[in-house]
Amino acid sequence: MRICSLLPSATEIVWALGLEKALVGVSEECDWPPAARELPVVTTSRIDTAQLSGVEIDGAVRAALADGLPLYAIDAELLERLQPDLILTQNLCSVCAVSGEVVGELCCATEAEVFALDAGTLEEIAGGIVELARALGVEARGREVAREMQERLARVGARTAGAERRPVFVAEWLDPPFASGHWLPEMVALAGGREVLGVAGSPSHATSWERVREERPELVVAAPCGYDHLRAATEARGLELDCRLVAVDANAYYARPAPRLAAGVEQLAFLIHPELVEDPGLPWIELQGAHTQAISRSARR
Repeated sequence: MRICSLLPSATEIVWALGLEKALVGVSEECDWPPAARELPVVTTSRIDTAQLSGVEIDGAVRAALADGLPLYAIDAELLERLQPDLILTQNLCSVCAVSGEVVGELCCATEAEVFALDAGTLEEIAGGIVELARALGVEARGREVAREMQERLARVGARTAGAERRPVFVAEWLDPPFASGHWLPEMVALAGGREVLGVAGSPSHATSWERVREERPELVVAAPCGYDHLRAATEARGLELDCRLVAVDANAYYARPAPRLAAGVEQLAFLIHPELVEDPGLPWIELQGAHTQAISRSARR
């Protein structure tokens, strides 16, 4: 089996299933585990997000979508040379990775089967892991990976079960602010919080910081999709909120539908209920609230 993954979360799952040697190509965004960066890159973003601010990225993406322009470039020649048997992609978000709209283009370059991972909830993520594992002939390992993730989630939920549901706003984008969707409100609920604007199982949606302030959250989590904690903190420093504000590594632990979401829930629980849950050691930066000076935690996992 030769696998080409155009989705960072799928790359993580393939590695968790112990099939990393079957990977022959990845997307530009596939950065975990670090060894994934050594594989041939089949797709790249047409927008150089590293050189743009959040509002500039938002504008560039909106302009491209309005004009019907693809956000990702596919190296068809490389794809044909790699001759994968299976291409992993998604249809959930045309902004985050190659979507179903370009599956036809992929099929022009190869006769590979296309497998889409489109989980929108934590339960669907676990089910997708098993479904992919079944397709790859390692269903037992897939069930084990899914069970380990679900058990970690359940442990956090048990610790916060009787706790006060503190109001929380998780920002999936900062300028303009986007309220969280899909699995993120579920993560907040398991962590002992109440997402004030996000809707579980639905796409994230644009809002305003005035609207966020009206909901009076106790905690705002800066978790822009694709950003680590350092870049999130840089863009969030100018916010003026009447509550605690922290920046987290959304790229690793919040935005990708993969097993590491369990670690993100553990971190959220610590941030919301530090009296109940220990710091799991993931990176985060406090910008406003409990401390007057920004602090950073080094990742231990």
